[in-house]
Amino acid sequence: MIPRYSRPEMAALWEPENRYQAWLLVEILACEAHAKRGRIPARSLATIKKKAKFDVRRIDELEQIVKHDVIAFLTAVGEHVGPDSRFIHLGLTSSDVLDTSLAYLMRKAADIIIGDITALRAVLKKQALKYKDTVMIGRSHGIHAEPVTFGLKLALWYEEMGRALDRMQAARERASVGKVSGAVGTFANIDPFVERYVCSKLGLTPEPAATQVVQRDRHAEYLQALALIASSIEKFSVELRHLQRTEVLEAEEYFSEGQKGSSAMPHKRNPISAENLSGLARVVRSNSLAALENVALWHERDISHSSVERIILPDSTILLDYMLARFTRLVDRLIVYPKNMERNMALSKGLFHSETVMLALVGKGLTRETAYKYVQRNAMDVWREGGDFSARLKADADIRKHLTPKEIDRCFDLKHTLKSVDYIFKRVFGKKQT
Repeated sequence: MIPRYSRPEMAALWEPENRYQAWLLVEILACEAHAKRGRIPARSLATIKKKAKFDVRRIDELEQIVKHDVIAFLTAVGEHVGPDSRFIHLGLTSSDVLDTSLAYLMRKAADIIIGDITALRAVLKKQALKYKDTVMIGRSHGIHAEPVTFGLKLALWYEEMGRALDRMQAARERASVGKVSGAVGTFANIDPFVERYVCSKLGLTPEPAATQVVQRDRHAEYLQALALIASSIEKFSVELRHLQRTEVLEAEEYFSEGQKGSSAMPHKRNPISAENLSGLARVVRSNSLAALENVALWHERDISHSSVERIILPDSTILLDYMLARFTRLVDRLIVYPKNMERNMALSKGLFHSETVMLALVGKGLTRETAYKYVQRNAMDVWREGGDFSARLKADADIRKHLTPKEIDRCFDLKHTLKSVDYIFKRVFGKKQT
């Protein structure tokens, strides 16, 4: 079952009909190249191009007999073409067709994913600018650290997805390699021109050196790129899951009219999209491990990689397409609670200004160790007993010797803490941020 957020074209890309159509395209292009070299009569080429077609059910019937998918395919096509079918697959081995068509499909899948990433980045940028100055507490080890803004969090995700875009574009190019060089890649019975011609027409580059197959480090890199993107989505999703916890509730997934969160508890509003995405990332990462296992093949080739790729490439590209689309929708419809962010910041009673106070004392001539000790003992009193951090600092005789009440107040100014937000946004989005 195809996830409903996936683009129809990604699912259709891997359907048998389209996969066999890609095989046929490679075969016909090879025939064109042979004809240009005079190895196939022009009349025969015209017949092949006019009559070459297939029926998926017939291929399946033949495969049950011959136990070889490419031979079944060629037989099915030959039934339509007639005697001129003897020129189809001339000098080729099965992997010439399989690997070249696979690269063609992987390139198309990469284009869809690149479009998905671009769409996600547009939404992340929009939301980052919207919440650029929405102050919230930053957390380290899950503990209140120093203030950030929700926009900064989203800007970081935007930047990370920029690296994802770069990786996907690089993986697309690395995988966009065809191979039409015969049984063990030596061009023994085929003119190298055929490979150059076929690859050129498909937007691929000829594999400089191949065995019977294109080497699987290319495919592994492609799957690793998918896995890294999925892991980033999981990272973002885990953050949103934490922010939706009842005792935090700083951001929340959109909850639609009529939606239900629990079969037992009518009050529940759960982060189901983020949880779903966290789980699916595990599948994409697992598939990338299988791709790494495919790198080591026997001698000039075996087919241990083939069965694996029939699963991991369609599954991973379809899943990542789904994940990107679903996360884009999640971010676009995200409910943000600035008042809860203020409430949660207040829980720390100003403790998150401790570093600024410590540095102010250092600026007055104290050693870092002494300044740290003075500030920490007041912070720990607030931690244990409550009260106001600023008031405790002002009442501390050691600190009063070096900082006036006004100087302490300046240490508690959020404008000081967040003065470089604009600088960071300019680094991420450039000077024009609209």
